[in-house]
Amino acid sequence: MINHLESYSYTGPVMEFNNCIANNWSGETQAVSESKARNNLIYQFKKQNNRVPGTKITLPGKLMTGR
Repeated sequence: MINHLESYSYTGPVMEFNNCIANNWSGETQAVSESKARNNLIYQFKKQNNRVPGTKITLPGKLMTGR
């Protein structure tokens, strides 16, 4: 089975341990599923903002798909 990558983008708030730490962050990625895309975007945010891997980051908004 061949997995095709879909483009995903996110623009919205970022939560760290239930506290809003960014009101309007945006990122883009490609992944095989929305779940993988969300994990990729969280990883990007952590790298860009010097957060340790164990930090609980959530993206409460919806991901947009690009075709």
